[in-house]
Amino acid sequence: MSDNTQTPDSASGGEPPAGGGLSNLQLRVISAVVMVVAVLFLTWLGGTWFRIFTALLGVAIFYEWMSMAKALDRPAGPSVVLLVVALAIMVAGGPAWIVLLFLAVAPIVVLLSQGLAPAGPWPASGITYAGLAALSLAFLRGDDQAGLIALLFLFATVWVTDILAYFVGRAVGGPKLAPSTSPGKTWSGAIGGAVAGTIAGLIIAWIAGGALVPLGVIALILSVVAQFGDLFESWVKRRHGVKDSSNVIPGHGGVMDRVDGLVAAALALYAIGALAGDPNSPARTLFPG
Repeated sequence: MSDNTQTPDSASGGEPPAGGGLSNLQLRVISAVVMVVAVLFLTWLGGTWFRIFTALLGVAIFYEWMSMAKALDRPAGPSVVLLVVALAIMVAGGPAWIVLLFLAVAPIVVLLSQGLAPAGPWPASGITYAGLAALSLAFLRGDDQAGLIALLFLFATVWVTDILAYFVGRAVGGPKLAPSTSPGKTWSGAIGGAVAGTIAGLIIAWIAGGALVPLGVIALILSVVAQFGDLFESWVKRRHGVKDSSNVIPGHGGVMDRVDGLVAAALALYAIGALAGDPNSPARTLFPG
């Protein structure tokens, strides 16, 4: 989620630089449109293609996490092998409990094989963070219509939360939400984003014929969790003294910078559906119709 503050480009209207190239604001808009279209297309496809996408997302998150922790020079060892195996099982459509078992064992292996120095617990926690992000999205989508609706519900809630938090924060201002972690964010932006995100989730639920009251509560939870996910990634970056998780996405920074709130909300939605029903098909619990 973007900080609720003006950037130099946004403040100046996003005018192109003197050399005639695209401004940062223009790059952000173009990149965002391309990413949204690609993600929605893969979500519509579902199946193996979407699972491959989530596996690649997990690998990218793990790489950026390790890069920020300056742990890329550490021996990969069996821990990374376990992460890759877990993602491969997920792509092949294996059961959720096997993937979760590998993701539970991998951090233990990395701590035993590499120890806490010099990178501390970051390699082990990175495997958990990246693996659960991929697993949550993959098993939420599944191979049926309920999974498609669940992902659209998730995207609408998180993306609208992100956008409205930015604009409400800029327009209203006020007290800072977490000044030591992400000084641009305000309480007004957080509340405005939560309200808007909940409404967006309710619209998807209404179109899909879902139960509005419980899904409205879930949408509010997801909106709040997404904002905590954003703050968590901001804390990780500050902890390691970096501005962006990488520079792979023009105008946006890294993959983690774009999916921080989404993966946190996806894990929350997966947990709600899995605990209330089937861990392999949590969306059917949320959208049984």
